[in-house]
Order: sequence, then structure tokens, then C-alpha cells
Amino acid sequence: MKTLYEVQQVLKRYGIFIYVGKRLWDIELMMIELKKIHEQGLIEDDEYFKAYLVLKQEHRIEEQKEMENKE
Repeated sequence: MKTLYEVQQVLKRYGIFIYVGKRLWDIELMMIELKKIHEQGLIEDDEYFKAYLVLKQEHRIEEQKEMENKE
């Protein structure tokens, strides 16, 4: 798992569709939902950690873009 799209496909398997309108907020909500399905034991640890790392990386990229736009 390497892309945000792949993480979205994982969440879609559980009926979770996220679109808030701001990419950063979408990523944050995906993190919350991913954590919930992991805590419920619906997703394997390895898949969870791969998806979480993708989300963390994408979140970092979006934060950097916002910082650059403010400067």
C-alpha cells in the first residue's frame, strides 16, 4: 500500500466513504476511521500499519503545502 487512493479503497471495503472537501481534513478523518476499524479487530495489523504510514506521510505533505502557502 503506497497511495492515499489505496487507503481509500481499504476504507471503502468497510462502507466508509470520506469527503469533507479539504484534503488535510479528509486525511485526518481517514486516520480516525482506520483506527476505529483496527480497534474493533476488523483489519489486520500489517494492513493497518501500512495504511497509517501512508496517511501520516500524506498528512505531512499537506501540512507542508499549507505552510508554504502562508509564507
